Amino acid sequence: MAILKLDHVVKRFGEFTAVNDLSFEVPEGGIFGFLGGNGAGKTTSLRMALDIIRPTSGSIEILGRKPGRENASQIGFLPEERGLYRRMTVLDTIVYFGRLKGMEQAAAKKEAERLIDRFGLSEWTKSMVEKLSKGMSQKVQVAAAMVNKPRLLILDEPFSGLDPVNQKVLEDLVLEMAEAGSTVVFSTHIMQHAERLTDRIVLLARGRKVFEGTQEEARATMPGRLRLESQGDPAGLPGVAAAKRGETDTGWTSWEISLSPGTAPGHLLQACTAQGFALRAFESQKPSLHDVFIHLVGAEQETVQ
Repeated sequence: MAILKLDHVVKRFGEFTAVNDLSFEVPEGGIFGFLGGNGAGKTTSLRMALDIIRPTSGSIEILGRKPGRENASQIGFLPEERGLYRRMTVLDTIVYFGRLKGMEQAAAKKEAERLIDRFGLSEWTKSMVEKLSKGMSQKVQVAAAMVNKPRLLILDEPFSGLDPVNQKVLEDLVLEMAEAGSTVVFSTHIMQHAERLTDRIVLLARGRKVFEGTQEEARATMPGRLRLESQGDPAGLPGVAAAKRGETDTGWTSWEISLSPGTAPGHLLQACTAQGFALRAFESQKPSLHDVFIHLVGAEQETVQ
């Protein structure tokens, strides 16, 4: 079952098209990455799913029905543009968001205290939000999105403003939420987080979908790459699209190899064996999601970290 489905969705602001004929499905369960550079249309798409703004055309289904307020109790949302009541305490803020989503006072307080401890905020439980640093405020807002243990948790650029230690804490919490049965959708332009967390991804560029599938399916869109150390030049071997010479060490030369489409690393290894092509090293190199992004989108179109 799809917990979120967009079908040929378009969103225009005047003459500007922010989202262009976007269709994808998020299956229930697991962690789904909504990826793209700044201005790719990620935030606009999520706001439409939450009924904050309406699409120009196309249809959206969330939790098996149209977007609307009746879904609020089963959804947690961290917006890209943060907003908290500055004169409320940390504890009261998280409890308040839990109560807005239908939680009983005692249950909201218990879960708020757990999240406060989890994020290392216990010292600031009774502090006003206005007294917190940007990073601590971010943690409070994340906790407010998670407090109702939502069926669907939507996080828009959740790692912004967090130091590496607290990014790891948030990654662990996201994994815990998914293991407990929540579906997590998070948007980011930082591919390393998506690489560590996601089961499936959608990749956007300029409001259009350029890829949807698993990480392995995304990597399969790129030519295979290898690192060899050999005594001969591998450029003439079958399946080698390009060979870039590297360092030389007492007769052995390092090579960066790009394979032709459809050529698996094992095929090249078999060819080396059959032709008596001497090797000292043969290492398959797995492309990162960053590499995939640049390959599918193009370095000139988007900037990612």
